[in-house]
Amino acid sequence: MSLARIVVNTPLLEVGCTLGEGPVYDVETSTLHFVDIEERKVHHFNTLTNALTSDEYTVPITSLALRRGKSGALAATTAEGFALLQPPLGVEYLSRPLPTEILGLSRFNDGACDSRGRYFAGTVYSPKHEVPGKLYRYDPSDGSGVIVDEGPFTDSNGLGWSLDEKLFYFTDSWANIIYVYDYDIETGRITNRRVFTDAREFGYSGVCDGLCLDTEGGVWSARWEGSRIVRFNRSGTPDFEVVFPTVFKVTSCCFGGPNLDQLYITSAHCGSVGGDASKQADYYHSGHIFVVDFSGKFKGIPISPFDG
Repeated sequence: MSLARIVVNTPLLEVGCTLGEGPVYDVETSTLHFVDIEERKVHHFNTLTNALTSDEYTVPITSLALRRGKSGALAATTAEGFALLQPPLGVEYLSRPLPTEILGLSRFNDGACDSRGRYFAGTVYSPKHEVPGKLYRYDPSDGSGVIVDEGPFTDSNGLGWSLDEKLFYFTDSWANIIYVYDYDIETGRITNRRVFTDAREFGYSGVCDGLCLDTEGGVWSARWEGSRIVRFNRSGTPDFEVVFPTVFKVTSCCFGGPNLDQLYITSAHCGSVGGDASKQADYYHSGHIFVVDFSGKFKGIPISPFDG
């Protein structure tokens, strides 16, 4: 398969995450926020001054969302549910919708908000206990945390909306599939799930992880254990790659910068999630943060904040 490709060898930030994930860019403060799930940390990187600050929590933080009208404040998913982050005090839960009997067997993973401030997030599966991954929605207008797709999914991951919010994308990582749904912005309802792309068809190593979208409808999907980000066009076909030769587990990405034309990328240590730590010798930049300048080429869709 021949397609346009660029190679990135130098990190923007050598932060050394164990499981770096969930990047969101705040245009107002020029800050890239991202999590380290295994270390229970949230990092804040000022892209103008290169200053890095971090908050540590007593529970894993798995995804982030900006909060509407509250500069610098963040909402999040933890392992157990939807919450507001209140450093240094901890988290203020809004909803813990997981049934008691699966706590510790499954957890929330990636998440994002639509333009009405609804927070969507999925859970991960436990094959040993036959607990499937599911997709949830928290609606701050009525405080409801509900299942919107029973799956069954493996590890629920990267999700996002088209520019007109008529399409919703959702990743089933270990199935190596990105799904697309019809989306009703008035109700937050998803319907007509179908396969957007089955990455197995293109011979990539690893699996689909986090994603973001550009204004042309391109879906940028990180490859866990695949050393790259792949852009899928509107038809679900790869047309562009960003390759990271010194990173094994590329985890997620988001557009940022004042013009939303800088692609920020998170990654994980080779030993994360029970992986082979010995690979770190060859993939020595795994766990760091990268950026690619796409000015004049691609532009991202603004991140929608949480309405709460």
